[in-house]
Amino acid sequence: MSRVSVEFSKWDGARHWHFEVEELGTDRHGSWFGGRPGIAAQRGDEDPVVLPHGIVLLVPVEGDWIANWSNREDRVVYVDVTDTPVVTRATVRAVDLDLDVIGWPDGRVEIVDRDEFEFHRIAMAYPPDVVARAEATAATLEAMMREARAPFDGSGAAWLKKATEVWSS
Repeated sequence: MSRVSVEFSKWDGARHWHFEVEELGTDRHGSWFGGRPGIAAQRGDEDPVVLPHGIVLLVPVEGDWIANWSNREDRVVYVDVTDTPVVTRATVRAVDLDLDVIGWPDGRVEIVDRDEFEFHRIAMAYPPDVVARAEATAATLEAMMREARAPFDGSGAAWLKKATEVWSS
């Protein structure tokens, strides 16, 4: 499996989360990537954090977001609202726009980090169209997750299961 660098930045260009994953494949939803248990993730210039659990990321065919399924005990689905992600053979790049949508195993879905979004909207001067698009994306993702619409219909869990089997063989 080929290695791919995931590079999130903030609107002002500051480096945000970055880590390496393996390319898993593509389907009608987009490009899938996996990070084995023990993956090191780093925020900006902070010390890396080692994640004891594995993750699977989806960069959608269309949309301004990147989804993340983990094999943590709580099995949370976490979606970062971004600008339109750019995928090349070696990298996935996206600007993190602060809003996140979380799907919990008990069926709850919530949009989080609205305060951070509001702060950065002003501090980093997000253009009005970026603000409107981020808010609309978060609302759409929330509805998709509540209604278990693809790819939040078990597709991510299936890719996570497939990756976990490969990692343990």
